[in-house]
Amino acid sequence: MGLSYQARITVAGLLLALAVSASAFAQEGTVEEGKRKVRSKSAAIYPDLARRMYVSGKVKLEVVVSPEGNVRLSRILGGHPLLAKSAQEAVKGWKFEPAAEESTVLVEFTFRLNEG
Repeated sequence: MGLSYQARITVAGLLLALAVSASAFAQEGTVEEGKRKVRSKSAAIYPDLARRMYVSGKVKLEVVVSPEGNVRLSRILGGHPLLAKSAQEAVKGWKFEPAAEESTVLVEFTFRLNEG
């Protein structure tokens, strides 16, 4: 026996409400202690596909910073592929304190879904 039309509409509405209520948050990335200080940074955007698939977790990046404090390049060390590109895009715009020479820092982003 199949569900009636009204029951199917009700189930579809409940599923839609559940999907909309699951808010996604991308916390700002953190830099390992004792390394260059961050002057300005932005949070990663939670990718829509990752949110819809309920993917969460941490992304670790190795970031090369120029003497002027600009991000020269980043390399993904770990994390879900659906989240990693967003973390790389966010860290591109970060600015670090100037230093005498180029340096490498580890940055970690935490992506989490907030149910409710």
